[in-house]
Amino acid sequence: MRDQPLDGKTVILRIELDTKQTLFGTAATAIESAGGDIIAIDVIQTSRDRTVRDLTVKVREAETTNKIAKAFESLPGIRLVNVSDRTFLLHLGGKITIQPKTPIQNRDDLSRVYTPEVARVCTAIHEDPSKAFTLTIKRNCVAVVSDGSAVLGLGNIGPFAAMPVMEGKAMLFKQFADVDAFPICLDTQDTEGIIAAVKAIAPGFGGINLEDISSPRCFEIEQRLREELDIPVFHDDQHGTAVVLYAALLNALKLTDRRIEDARIVICGIGAAGTACTKMLLAGGARHVIGVDREGILTRDKHYPNGMWQWYAEHTNEERLYGGLTEALQNADVFIGLSAGGILKRDYILTMAEQPIVFAMANPEPEIRPEEAEDIVAVFATGRSDYPNQINNVLCFPGIFRGALDCRASVINEEMKLAAAEAIAAVISADELSPLYIVPSVFNQRVVEEVRRRVVQAAIQSGVARRQPRE
Repeated sequence: MRDQPLDGKTVILRIELDTKQTLFGTAATAIESAGGDIIAIDVIQTSRDRTVRDLTVKVREAETTNKIAKAFESLPGIRLVNVSDRTFLLHLGGKITIQPKTPIQNRDDLSRVYTPEVARVCTAIHEDPSKAFTLTIKRNCVAVVSDGSAVLGLGNIGPFAAMPVMEGKAMLFKQFADVDAFPICLDTQDTEGIIAAVKAIAPGFGGINLEDISSPRCFEIEQRLREELDIPVFHDDQHGTAVVLYAALLNALKLTDRRIEDARIVICGIGAAGTACTKMLLAGGARHVIGVDREGILTRDKHYPNGMWQWYAEHTNEERLYGGLTEALQNADVFIGLSAGGILKRDYILTMAEQPIVFAMANPEPEIRPEEAEDIVAVFATGRSDYPNQINNVLCFPGIFRGALDCRASVINEEMKLAAAEAIAAVISADELSPLYIVPSVFNQRVVEEVRRRVVQAAIQSGVARRQPRE
């Protein structure tokens, strides 16, 4: 049996029975005694003295499955081959596939898509490389690149284990924005190796989405690739989070009748996302930002060996406050958490300004749960889907890349990111806006089109668009 997490209430047990030694009823009795309920039986394979069956079993908790497995170990003639749940079954063979746009039905079709007619297309691109954008998949294709060093809440699990996440990202690109995306998981965590690999594969893609690469390497990797490639490079963990956060904050400030220029904003967790969020807020007009990390409030009066912390200290905390999170939150208007679960206490929030805004975005456990503070905050947001106001990157990256590809942008710049955030915020009308609804649902069909439209406009106005698409 494979060691797999089981988070559903229904599991599928594949068992192999030696019919000379035991009967199926023995297996069924063991399952029921352990607390499972068989709801379906599928015969997979059978012979004179052997049968393989898939049993769909309802279980009350994951421990029930472990009890069943232990019971089978003591029964002669029964082998538990595999345990799956609906999530694992969905991932069998991967979640994405490649389909041709045109069927090959005869020799003429074959000659045009491949040899000899394809040679004319190759020659045209050789004479004018820009034609790769119109005559190949490059026009609509993004590479989702990771080294598996900072995956979700799992940490450094490596490129093989990161693949399901990158496949999922590719699915989202396709479903929400009709962008063809392909997962690329690199078996290296060397900065130069990643940069070289991405540059080597870049001819086949119109954009690069960097994903789940640990800090601080992610900063240099993105910066170098932005400088050395002529297609958009976007580290979603940084900028996707920043765009959606800024969109949510625009609407939260509107609800509480504040201006971003006046708001005192505390950001807890100064990693890749925290730094990018701060840069976005500063670009949007914020003037009073304080960053807090494990060493306390970052201040320009100290020297930090971490180069990004040093930059951060020099561009924030103009009052040169000292201390930790409790000191930073005194009279603050906004708390933005990108750190760790449980570190924000109710008493801390009570020291903030009236109508405090709290974005507790740590995953899977927020800095404080909404039920612990909802009666003392004006607006509350998290990174979780089971609470209102989820700060979800899916609101951002499909539309941004759709717009960047459509106008053939050479980069995704600050103007385009600000435009994307403003577009997301604008999807919610004044009549709809409420403390429980400051960001639209990821399934709101207006989001991608509005983000795309404003991103294209920003790219054209800032001079990075190489094509003006038809509306």
